[in-house]
Amino acid sequence: MTGTSSFFPPALILVAGAMLLPLLMKKIRPWIYVIFPLLTLLWIIWLPTGEGAHLSLGNFNLVLVHKDALSFIFGLIFSFIALAGAIYSFHLKDTAHLCASLLYAAGALGVTFAGDFLTLFIFWETMAFTSLYLIWARRKKESYQAGFRYLIYHALGGGILLAGLVLHFQQAGSLAITSLQTQDGLGAWLILVGVVINAAVPPLHPWLADAYPKATVTGAVFLSAFTTKAAVYVLLRVFPGWEVLLVAGSIMTVYGVVFAILANDIRGILSYHIISQVGYMVAGVGVGTTMGLNGSAAHAFSHILYKALLFMGTGAVLEATGRYKLTDLGGLSKKLKAPLILYMIAAFSISGVPLFNGFISKSMVVAAAKEAHHSWAMFLMLLASVGTFLSVGLKLPYFTWGGKDKGLQVKKLPANMYVAMSLVAFICILHGVMPGLLYQLLPFPVDYHPYSTSHLLETIQILSFTLVGFWLARKKLVPHAQIALDVDWLYRYPGKKAGQFILDEAVAFFTWTEKVARQGVKISADWIKNPMELPASPKTSYSPDRYRPPLRRVISWLLVVFILLIALSLI
Repeated sequence: MTGTSSFFPPALILVAGAMLLPLLMKKIRPWIYVIFPLLTLLWIIWLPTGEGAHLSLGNFNLVLVHKDALSFIFGLIFSFIALAGAIYSFHLKDTAHLCASLLYAAGALGVTFAGDFLTLFIFWETMAFTSLYLIWARRKKESYQAGFRYLIYHALGGGILLAGLVLHFQQAGSLAITSLQTQDGLGAWLILVGVVINAAVPPLHPWLADAYPKATVTGAVFLSAFTTKAAVYVLLRVFPGWEVLLVAGSIMTVYGVVFAILANDIRGILSYHIISQVGYMVAGVGVGTTMGLNGSAAHAFSHILYKALLFMGTGAVLEATGRYKLTDLGGLSKKLKAPLILYMIAAFSISGVPLFNGFISKSMVVAAAKEAHHSWAMFLMLLASVGTFLSVGLKLPYFTWGGKDKGLQVKKLPANMYVAMSLVAFICILHGVMPGLLYQLLPFPVDYHPYSTSHLLETIQILSFTLVGFWLARKKLVPHAQIALDVDWLYRYPGKKAGQFILDEAVAFFTWTEKVARQGVKISADWIKNPMELPASPKTSYSPDRYRPPLRRVISWLLVVFILLIALSLI
């Protein structure tokens, strides 16, 4: 590795932490687990702007660190949420889980600061395989199954991304990360497909809603922060202004909300809302204006905070009660009061309530769509805002902490979980009250004032009508134990039937093959036992005296052979 020490890759700090943890005593392991993300956060703040840490790999010159305004804001929030997640996970005894979470965060930071496509791809795949353990670590049958499906999607996405990078290298002759255009050929489009799989753009999204609710309590916090937002970072870096992303993102905002309203699993609701909220970011990239790109980056920053807090709050419910479905929950407001308060801070944030961070970031994307005269996209985003407040801000807390008390036993939560939730909640409020703290981090100069009279009135109207509508229809919104069929049904159900058909046919074929083989072996054995037996009379018993040739015949044949040999020798 070449370059000055000041450009030491932040990701390698977390990698070093993951390698060190198994060697430490159990008592100090949790403290070191928290220290390494803190060191990474401080290092990113100190890291100078520019390019460094070059590494020669064959004929390729890899750039492990490229820091500018865009990579800095994503690196800052990734390292911060890794720290908050580590505090939330402080009580864990599973060393492999701790190591996997650090490596997962390292993968996201590696992607963020990568200066070339090969480095980006290596860390991209690191995210895929390390995050898988956070799903399997729950050690339930459904977690193993969802993990395998998660792996299939990300292996497919990684393969498509690699194919696109190879084609791009053949065309451009360079691995440097640059903005691509729609006319750059098949390689650019394959790279886009590989990235949008990680961004969970429908119909390539079922891996997210399937796997995240089945991850561990602490693992879901990390999952909510890194994979999709790392994909948003790559879209901002490589595909700004691609109009196809505006269409896809606008559809995502509504699509995720619809399925969130139908979901019964509390973390499943939040998982579908990741799809919806990432839709705003994807749409902002598609708009491609300075406002759109700033809005996408700002909303990614805000989303990582409040979505992590939402998963922390619902994770606290799961940890305390062992239940995760709305139909099994209720009446927890007195038993889990602090998690309710902290959850509602995140719920107000994602719903765009004034004085919370979602209000100052989501509206930037909506304003960008309006300025670019994409009225239809603005309408879909505002419609999605209604569904977000309805499902995450009202329905989920009402039927989890309110409603009928189901008499659930609640165990005491570790203090570190409250510390982590409080830390993230504080930032959500801080940025909502002082938006300039976030705006000064954005990649372009900001000329936007979220607390305008028109924006406040619009937001209050949306929230008020949604609240009244929920209260009037709350009995109709009572959760039911049901499964909402998503697009994955189109291949999972027929695939299961096809697999069963293929398996049945394969079993039948091998059964027939075994039968034929057995019969062949039997016939061969009988023939070896009785070689003189005629096939036409298989039941004839073998008699050595009957089939032994007379001695005179043997002598006659030997004499004939002897005479032939003498004749040949004389000739």
